[in-house]
Amino acid sequence: MATRAEKDAVIAELTGEIKETNVLYLTDASSMSAEATSNLRRACNKGGIRMRVVKNTLLRKAMERVEGKDYSELFPTLAGQTAVLFADKGNAPAKMIKDFRKKGDRPVLKSAWIDEAVFIGDDQLVMLSQLKGREELIGEIIGLLQSPMKNVISALQGSAGHKVAGLVKALEERAA
Repeated sequence: MATRAEKDAVIAELTGEIKETNVLYLTDASSMSAEATSNLRRACNKGGIRMRVVKNTLLRKAMERVEGKDYSELFPTLAGQTAVLFADKGNAPAKMIKDFRKKGDRPVLKSAWIDEAVFIGDDQLVMLSQLKGREELIGEIIGLLQSPMKNVISALQGSAGHKVAGLVKALEERAA
């Protein structure tokens, strides 16, 4: 059994990790073999995801210590073994889990916290894996904004552009 000081140190460390991210996935990786767990850790590392198996009571206390964020909707999912996945991209853990589960039925998604949105249950996995990241959304918005400009520019450069230029010239001559 860990001492009070050791537990406090773990809670403080977890609190720091939780504060640093806007993406948390709580999963159940119980009943996985040591080899499968090792492979899961490798898959996480490869995808830029930090995985940590924690005691539910310590995780809950760490979540409660994070100021300005309310993780209470996740508390009912803190049962059984919990592996926390910390990531920078909201869809990265879901994609990794989905891919990893091609070889088995674990890990199971208990819940997720992505930019203050809460997702509960393994049935959310497919939808979460399809979420667009911030960079993807910005790219799409820029593409949408550029599209009308490209159409105007290509119209002005094409035969329509010559017609517009001709009309402007005719109006100039008429005004003079």
